[in-house]
Amino acid sequence: MSWFDRGRRRARVLAAVALAATALSGCIEPMYGPLSSNAGLADELQAIDVVPIPDRLGHFVRNELIFALNGTGSHVTPRYRLTVTLRESARTPIIDTVTSRATSATVIVDAQYALVTLPDEKEITKGVALNIASYDRFSNRLTNIRAARDAENRNARVIADEIRTRVATALASRPPAP
Repeated sequence: MSWFDRGRRRARVLAAVALAATALSGCIEPMYGPLSSNAGLADELQAIDVVPIPDRLGHFVRNELIFALNGTGSHVTPRYRLTVTLRESARTPIIDTVTSRATSATVIVDAQYALVTLPDEKEITKGVALNIASYDRFSNRLTNIRAARDAENRNARVIADEIRTRVATALASRPPAP
């Protein structure tokens, strides 16, 4: 096969790939782009009031949720209420046999959430979001405290993202209001 034939074959393959990409370009919607297929969903998410959650971890989860649901900072009259209850526990699965100290720890956060409409308190969705974050432990106490807080912050971000995704799915699948 001559170099000319190989060049023609490559040109045909590239043309086929370009044609397929052009044909499929209308079928793909960016994951984090604007919600063109359901434009009202962003407005619905902004209308969710997140009830204050106690403790430090609750503060971070609530802030992450507020930013995820209404990142614009605009004040919208709430039509929904999101209640989140957190349970947190820590485990030390690995113990050093020489020093009898834990060399790692795992922070487990369990979040129960419920979304209800505000005027009539009708439940739209509820569920449980769970996340586990591990960190290494050292002999320095302050290092361990900072590492545990970082693990809690990672848990807060993941839990807020998971709750937002589930709430958005529930709101998007609801029939439109009459």
